[in-house]
Formats: sequence, structure tokens, C-alpha cells
Amino acid sequence: MSTNQTPSAQRKNTVVMVQLSLLVAIEAIMAFTPLGSLPVGPIVATLAHLPVIVAAVVMGTKPGTFMGFVCGLLSFIVWTFIPPNPAIAFVWTPAYAVPGSDKGSLLSLLICFVPRILLGLATALMVKLFLKFDKKGFIAYPLAAVLGTLLHTFLVLGGIYLFFGHQFAEANGIAFSALVGILLGVVATNGIMEAVLAGVVAIAFSKIIPVIRKKQI
Repeated sequence: MSTNQTPSAQRKNTVVMVQLSLLVAIEAIMAFTPLGSLPVGPIVATLAHLPVIVAAVVMGTKPGTFMGFVCGLLSFIVWTFIPPNPAIAFVWTPAYAVPGSDKGSLLSLLICFVPRILLGLATALMVKLFLKFDKKGFIAYPLAAVLGTLLHTFLVLGGIYLFFGHQFAEANGIAFSALVGILLGVVATNGIMEAVLAGVVAIAFSKIIPVIRKKQI
């Protein structure tokens, strides 16, 4: 069976690889520099999810899922080797012992990777679904981006509560009974802001996606 590709297929693959490489580079910059955070008044929104959203919206399920994995991998590296807050690093990496134990937990890998992977996959799948009702994508793209980002936020915070609720509360010096309210407060501030940013980015790309599609052919 021949593995030869037509010139158009080779061109498309090259374009996809270049796009993914650029997104990975942007993701790395956001992961390892302060450029990955956007202070908005008292709220600090992360921008690390945006390359994943772009990949999902522009390129589809496989690139979106791949970028989600890259986002999770870079987060794992940061929290393992240069954690912003070592007291809660156990949530994202088994390299740090869980409070009350002398070892880390592999459950941290679920929190670190699964929500980010699903961010890319779910957003891309929602784009496909919503485009059936909104052919031009003016609503489909931002709606999928917003819902995908909110899903990511709920999965991360839900994982923290489910797997490490008591330990996370202890590490932050708060009562476990207050944890739900605090996590919901994070959703209402950081989570909403991150979802809005994802929607804005998706709207911007919705206007140039037809041009990108033509260059991939």
C-alpha cells in the first residue's frame, strides 16, 4: 500500500504542523513566564487554556486534544520543578507529598491532565455540533469555547474537592466546610473571566477561519 501523499495533502500536513508548533511555543511561553496570567482588578485569569481553545476551534478534535495534553504536561512540569505554591503542588503532581502522608498521589495526574485534554476534545466536538445550527460560526465558536472553558474549570475544582478536599483545605488554612463556597467563588471570578476570554478569542478566530481553511487546502 502506497504511502505517497498528494501535494495538497503534504501542504495541508505541513500547515497543520506549523500551526501546532506555534501553539505549543505560545503554550510554553504562557506556562513558564508571567505572560500566562492576566490580572483584571483583584482577579487573575490564566491564559494557558487559550492555545488549546484555538487548536480546538480552528483545527478540530485531534489537534485540540493534543494541545490539551501539552497544556497538562507543561502544567505538570511547572508544578513539579518550579511550583508557584509548593504547599498545594500535591494537587497537580505526585512529586509532592499529600498533607498527612509521606508520599504523593497519582490522582493528581487526573487533575493535571484530564480536564485539559477534555477542554480541547469537548470544545472541538461542541464546535462540530453547534455548526450544524450556525453555519457561519458566529455563535458556535464562542459558545463552544465558553462552555469548554467552564467544563475545564469545574473538572479541575471538582477534582480538587473530590480527591483532596480535606488536604487542600488544610494546606490553605481554611475549614473544610468553607471549601465549597471558596471553590464556587473561584468559578464566579477566575472561571467566568477565563471563559469570557476564551469566547473573545473564539470570536476573533471565527472571522479568519475561512481564510485558514483555504490555505490548508
